[in-house]
Amino acid sequence: MLAWGDRTHDPVVVLLSTLGISSLFLFAGLEVEIQALRRGLGRLLVHLSIRVGSMLMVGWLAWRYLDLGWQAATLLALALLTPSTGFILDTLERLGLDESERFWVTSKAIAGELLALAALFVVLQAGDPVMMTINTGVLVAMLVGLPLLFVAMGRWVVPHAPGSEFSLLVMVGMVAAYITYSMGVYYLVGAFIAGLVARLLRLRMPRLASDANIHALRLFASFFVPFYFFHAGTGIPPEALSWEAVLLGVALTMVVLPLRIGVVWLQRRVLFREAQAGTLKVSVALAPTLVFTLVLAGILHQRFDLPPVLYGALLLYTTINTLLPSLVLKAPFDVDPADDAALPRPLAPQPAADVALQVEPRPATGAPAPGTAATGGPPAPAGRPTP
Repeated sequence: MLAWGDRTHDPVVVLLSTLGISSLFLFAGLEVEIQALRRGLGRLLVHLSIRVGSMLMVGWLAWRYLDLGWQAATLLALALLTPSTGFILDTLERLGLDESERFWVTSKAIAGELLALAALFVVLQAGDPVMMTINTGVLVAMLVGLPLLFVAMGRWVVPHAPGSEFSLLVMVGMVAAYITYSMGVYYLVGAFIAGLVARLLRLRMPRLASDANIHALRLFASFFVPFYFFHAGTGIPPEALSWEAVLLGVALTMVVLPLRIGVVWLQRRVLFREAQAGTLKVSVALAPTLVFTLVLAGILHQRFDLPPVLYGALLLYTTINTLLPSLVLKAPFDVDPADDAALPRPLAPQPAADVALQVEPRPATGAPAPGTAATGGPPAPAGRPTP
């Protein structure tokens, strides 16, 4: 933006960035497993209760000391406390977590994002009760209509276009994202709902939300999400790139990030009596807020006139907490980590080229082994005849 000015606001870049953020939240919706959430329902309810309390406290502090309205203060609390589920799930495999730790990271990230999306919808619509009622009806219609749309396409389109499930999934996700964007709640709500509905239809339409499609969508999102980051970077005001914003971002990180990690660590360690090492890994893995903070920071800046200094502080905060898991867990960056089970086995060592391969003949049934007498005695010493 500083180098090219308004030329960075190209419609193609805007379209590609929309495709990136929509596919990322579509992927997050596809990763929701209702049965898994039910399995850990008790602990997840405790986690969400603590999250709601933390949001209320941070929102009140922002309203009281930063001179923000209650809507802006609540969105700021969501930006600071909500893990970026799509990003976390996209990088989870490289963090070296075991199966139980991955389950809790995934479940808590998804549960937290469901809560955050519901809060985002309510907060952004609360200024106009009439529009809130209308948009709630539209959202309910989406929840009812999307399964019917997927089933109809599976019955009348897919049989004539085999292998088109991935394209249909991305297309419906984009349409749902634009519907919620036109309602004023941004793309991510509609894309997430489309992915969630596709996941719920997995038994009826197994190819729609198959593992192959989920993996393909993950790679698809990994390719287009950088366009969203680029587009978001072009919207940063120059005033946000100041030493005051850097100092405020460092202070924000030093206060909020340890509290977030500590709260998750305490609830797992004290309330649920889990192992210390696994508890720390789960707490650190839930630290990144990259995409959610960028989205909410943009909304706050455009719709609620967030001060540029606070905008820049949020950017620095989300950059640091996103890098934290790789630094603490010492995991190298890998866009598409390979599955160990799918790696080819090493070939057996081959004999040297100048060494003849000797195969000892196998004796027939009833015949004595080579070098053994017919009577079954030990072999005779070399150089002496057998008696």
